[in-house]
Amino acid sequence: MDIVQKIREAGIVGAGGAGFPTHIKFSVDKVDYLLVNGAECEPLLQIDKYLMREKASEIIKILEQLGDRIQAKEIHIALKGKYKSEITELENAIKNLNSRVKIFKMGTYYPAGDEQQIVFEVTGRTVPEAGIPLDVGVIVTNVGTLVNIYEAVDSDKPVVDKCLSIHGEVKKPLIIKTPIGMTFEKCIEAAGGATIDNYKIIVGGPMMGKVIVKESLKKEVVTKTTGALIVVPEDHYMIYRNGKTVKHIVNEAKSACIQCRMCTDLCPRYLIGHKLRPHRIMRNVSMLENDSEILKEAMLCCECGICELFACPMQISPRLVNIHLKNIFRKNNVRFEKSTRELAADSMREYRKVPTDRLISRIGMSKYTDFSEKKAVVLESDEVSIPLKQHIGAPAKPVVSVGDHVECGQVIGEVKEGLGANIHSSIEGIVIGIGDSVIIKNKGANK
Repeated sequence: MDIVQKIREAGIVGAGGAGFPTHIKFSVDKVDYLLVNGAECEPLLQIDKYLMREKASEIIKILEQLGDRIQAKEIHIALKGKYKSEITELENAIKNLNSRVKIFKMGTYYPAGDEQQIVFEVTGRTVPEAGIPLDVGVIVTNVGTLVNIYEAVDSDKPVVDKCLSIHGEVKKPLIIKTPIGMTFEKCIEAAGGATIDNYKIIVGGPMMGKVIVKESLKKEVVTKTTGALIVVPEDHYMIYRNGKTVKHIVNEAKSACIQCRMCTDLCPRYLIGHKLRPHRIMRNVSMLENDSEILKEAMLCCECGICELFACPMQISPRLVNIHLKNIFRKNNVRFEKSTRELAADSMREYRKVPTDRLISRIGMSKYTDFSEKKAVVLESDEVSIPLKQHIGAPAKPVVSVGDHVECGQVIGEVKEGLGANIHSSIEGIVIGIGDSVIIKNKGANK
């Protein structure tokens, strides 16, 4: 079976958060660069580092196969230069396998793991506005995605489990490997439970993650794209910032925006040449100027949060305004037309990179950076609730019925046409419910 078909059958999607079906990404004949994102964009996250330490040989082996499949002229793993042990493991694997893969060492800045930043750093090419890396001859993939591809090709294993890190106000921060569909409650229990009573959870990284309340822990579950759970006090600065209403944000802009343009000057997409000017967008919103061409620039935003969480001296929220505008444009089927103009990076880009340590301090996360655990704890579950939509595109359609016995790895949801990915059972058991998720219970579990 062709490697792309194996990727499709295994239900592999981008493990770094976006969930784009991977078989579509690799259904090309030829590229200049195959790049691996090992820079772990968000502060605090640990999984890419863990996988590069533990699975270095597997990563290099599958990169060689993928590089041959898409006729990549060059293959690079881009990661932060401070990842000393990870670099050593990868370099040893490259040497032992006589591989052509190269290591590209990046600085410690945020958002180094943004794929368009990686493309620019490694190749010097700027992805067009509203474009994708393939527009400049590049494919970018994530470390976790690569490990899933290796397992699919090497042993026909579909995506049935996920590594994620547990941080924050827990007794023992750790890395876990858990069946997909396990509840967040059980994940946090594995870390010894929360150390405080009143808390909320950031799912993903602190800058772009989704905030949920602790009452949701029993129903929220691990998916193919879950990267981390961060337990923080419910009155934490990041919770407050993410809880603002659109009306509140607009009123703040009207009363406080001083048009200093710091949000624009530090915007990573602006600095690689995109016409994204948050200060102009904020002026339009606050002054009700309604210039549609300027407002549409919001669709170029990668939502990294530098504008509101690091740049703005008035602590207002361009990112949340951009997200609000993007939702309106999507609802009205308005798209930003892909740019054909020649793009050039700002000459000050190198001097305006945001140091990760300073950012972590600014957002009140410094106390959660001590992460000594290096190995993953493997969890098991007697019951899972597996969402049929864990990817960009249409949800998978269930191919099992209530009462069916399923094996671990068996297909339980399919996407036969269009954008999507297959879904597999993560445990052996009996199907006890089907809705937006397929609920499976092990026969030996307590009733």
